[in-house]
Amino acid sequence: MRVCLIAVVFAVLSVVSVHSNAPQRQQPSKEVLAKIDSWVLAEAAAKGQVEFLVILADHADLSPAEALHTKEEKGWFVYRTLYDKSQNTQKQILNWLKSNSFEHRSYYIVNMIWVKGNLDAALSLAARADVSRIEGNPIIHNDLPIESVKEAVPAAPNAIEPGITQTNAPLVWGAGFTGQGIVVGAEDTGYRWDHNALKPHYRGWNGSTADHNFNWHDSIHTGGGSCGANSPAPCDDHGHGTHTAGTAVGDDGAGNQIGMAPGAKWIGCRNMDQGNGTPATYIECFEFFLAPYPVGGTPAQGDPTKAPDVTTNSWGCPPAEGCSAGTLQAATAAQRAAGIVTVVAAGNSGSGCSTVTDPPAIYSESFTVGALNTGLDTIASFSSRGPVTVDGSNRQKPDIVAPGTNTRSSYRTSTTAYTNLSGTSMATPHVAGAVALLLSADPSLRGHVSIVEDILKDAAFHISSSLCSSSGFPNNVFGYGRLNAKAAADIALTKFSPKSAAFSATGTDGAIQVTAPAGVDWTATSPDGWIIINQGSGTGNGSVSFSVRDNTDERFRIGKITIAHRDFIVRQEGFGQSGCSYAVTPKSSSFSSSGGAGSFTVVTTEDCIWTATSGVTWITITSDNGGLGTGTLTFSVGANGSGVSRKGTINVSGSQFSVKQKSP
Repeated sequence: MRVCLIAVVFAVLSVVSVHSNAPQRQQPSKEVLAKIDSWVLAEAAAKGQVEFLVILADHADLSPAEALHTKEEKGWFVYRTLYDKSQNTQKQILNWLKSNSFEHRSYYIVNMIWVKGNLDAALSLAARADVSRIEGNPIIHNDLPIESVKEAVPAAPNAIEPGITQTNAPLVWGAGFTGQGIVVGAEDTGYRWDHNALKPHYRGWNGSTADHNFNWHDSIHTGGGSCGANSPAPCDDHGHGTHTAGTAVGDDGAGNQIGMAPGAKWIGCRNMDQGNGTPATYIECFEFFLAPYPVGGTPAQGDPTKAPDVTTNSWGCPPAEGCSAGTLQAATAAQRAAGIVTVVAAGNSGSGCSTVTDPPAIYSESFTVGALNTGLDTIASFSSRGPVTVDGSNRQKPDIVAPGTNTRSSYRTSTTAYTNLSGTSMATPHVAGAVALLLSADPSLRGHVSIVEDILKDAAFHISSSLCSSSGFPNNVFGYGRLNAKAAADIALTKFSPKSAAFSATGTDGAIQVTAPAGVDWTATSPDGWIIINQGSGTGNGSVSFSVRDNTDERFRIGKITIAHRDFIVRQEGFGQSGCSYAVTPKSSSFSSSGGAGSFTVVTTEDCIWTATSGVTWITITSDNGGLGTGTLTFSVGANGSGVSRKGTINVSGSQFSVKQKSP
């Protein structure tokens, strides 16, 4: 490999010496060459023109998003932070590219610019202090499952498909949760949106007309097979995407129950041209999902409130084909920071160990899915396994496994076509659909990616393995085990009240009321030695009793009790402290008779706990009704049909926020 790289460098130096104009005739420095990926150097030396990605050195800090309470808050923060950073740092480079007539495209989810240029362009850009690196944009030939026959014919409905049953999804439906209110983002080869099993669940279809704005994006700008480029409506030039979307949400209402979450809605983005993608097309779809925008529009029109709750990604970007191991990480991390669960196929390179090699499956920010032989708890021979060594992390992967062989789902060849395919591609949408079921069971978990993933891991049917540097579970073959949608929903439905409590410096006792589905076990734990759990487990409804020890320190302290992967917050005053104070700003708001949505800020002294209650039924608190420290509370006001104006209040730990509403 070293000999090959040296040869490329010599070739580059030769090309530079012959073809560069006067200002660039001196040989590039080692520092400049080190910024440029070897794939770019080799392609430029061999072909002249090459597509590459200019990654800027200045990156936005998204860590504050973790402290935000709602998915909408997280989404707006991440979108504005990333978009503003790109706008403020890319101007000089964009002007240079324009003045030199290089084809280019700006991105913000990663602070980067796609460029189609020559070696001189790459060297000039790499010499800039504001450029971190130049990465390749190779065409990635995904080894996707594909139907072997020309026309997939309608098959007799199998009622509920075996993979759906194996994950216990029908038991969740029976409890009343089908994914309602949740949006799945599908990124793949495109979608036959009018397929009978997909059309009723497409967010852009209202039952009579279609509106693809904010619901569809095509990142394929040249080529595009049977769909062409920049398709204004969802289109699938391969078949793979239509199949995977069906497993996530599909149901035609006539017996073809192929999807995990038939009550959810889906939106789509095409990231592959007839099965072949590039890092730029993948990133463009991630960007669209972060803040969807109209067909033919631009990211400046992005609306994070229309972002999906979970994305299903049955594709990869192999380093063996020129995709850098880190190329997609920033985009995946941004989705996570915005509260979007990113579900990714492990790949089909098994049965060897350390075969999870392709971004984004290798990342800790992704929830990576391996494939079982459908109906069995045995790993499919093709399913890729960990540990991840391609980036030196030795990270355990996959995270979970789901049915992935002989999966019957929708196909693109007609509105009634179905076919059977196998692959981790087929396992992945099972998990994405399960996320939708879980979130419909407890919508307050929307945006809380780590909690959702922890619930899925905890709920999985654990399968032990000693293969691939593993011992027991979790392991590098099955992860935490087989997807169990019913157990995950049961954990999501295990809740407690109140959500927090404040105590004086003098130790005392406390209690938490737990509600859980009948027969569901739960346990309360605390990492804090000054919180003693006296009674901390149960089945179904029950209570937790605990004691708080004396705080002899002058400063307050914060602790927690964890139940069903959610935290009950304990705040205890320090010795001699005067306690907390609370205020709201503004103190009031007025609404028309039709109602609407509003918000205000709760201002407290440092790390104080607050709770909010509505004094009237026509005012509904839409965010968490409590918090720790200064935060935002959102609410909605219903339509006024009373015939007279009215007033109401929201009480926040003793402070009053007033709401006035006009008569009709």
